[in-house]
Amino acid sequence: METRISVVIPTYRRPQLLVKCLDALYRQTLNKTAFEVIVVSDGPDGLTRDALMDWHKGKSELLFSFLSLPKKKGPAAARNLGWRSAKSPLIAFTDDDCRPMSTWLDTFCQAYPGQPLWAMTGKVEVPIPLRPTDYEWNTAQLQTAEFVTANCCCTRETLLATGGFDEQFGMAWREDSDLHFRLITHGIPITRVDEAVVRHPVRDAPWGISLREQKKGQYNALLYKRYPRLFRERIRKQPNWHYYTTVSLFVLAVTALVLDYPALSAVASIGWFVGVGLLTWKRLLPTRKSASHIAEMALTSALIPFLSIYWQYYGAVKYRALLF
Repeated sequence: METRISVVIPTYRRPQLLVKCLDALYRQTLNKTAFEVIVVSDGPDGLTRDALMDWHKGKSELLFSFLSLPKKKGPAAARNLGWRSAKSPLIAFTDDDCRPMSTWLDTFCQAYPGQPLWAMTGKVEVPIPLRPTDYEWNTAQLQTAEFVTANCCCTRETLLATGGFDEQFGMAWREDSDLHFRLITHGIPITRVDEAVVRHPVRDAPWGISLREQKKGQYNALLYKRYPRLFRERIRKQPNWHYYTTVSLFVLAVTALVLDYPALSAVASIGWFVGVGLLTWKRLLPTRKSASHIAEMALTSALIPFLSIYWQYYGAVKYRALLF
């Protein structure tokens, strides 16, 4: 049987998660001779290679290959290496921490109308508890995203026409939006296939992970530089004035204190405290109310506006695109 669809999975040093993803792909209802699986490591990773070779033993009927970038460049570069090595007319993408449902590939194949330029996006399910953490809540927003690489499928001709993924996006952030916007600007149809389901369990996250996540914001400037109208329409309609106000009040409080204006410093400090409190309340509203989580939200909310603005302007300087 002809190979109809290829699956590309970027990964890096997460063999236990990856094997669970591969187990889900091995259970696909589509005939195993009709698809191939390409895993691409984002840099040398002998541990993952060995784990996958062990996993593939006894599964010779599954077309499987493991590729590796010579150095770490990000998931966009890993996906490019994967789809350019693929043998099929259709290329499906998912991530190593995802679990495709058994009919995932079969559904994409049946939904594909045969057009050379075509893209499809499936449904992402993120199981979270009734009262999730802030990190779990943010991950769950993948369920409402228009187009994510956790669950999408493009023809090979589409990827060739658009150039695939922009490798300047060196982290897992906005590279899928960049491809989405390329598809839109090229006039390539994108169909929603809700029957093609991928589950995305939320991984355990260390305390204060929201601070580390702010680094991804540098890529907002790169996306805005390429697609200013689409960015404003679909990503962020206006600047985050709350962050700017909160940081400005803190700077004013410190400056007034140094210049010996205690009354002004006190008023600005109260304003800053209110700003942090509002951000903390907003993040806690849909999430867990345990003492440890409240403390994490309060402390990180005091720092997030500073880090967010820093990384945004870091990206603005790096990519020469002023984004407020």
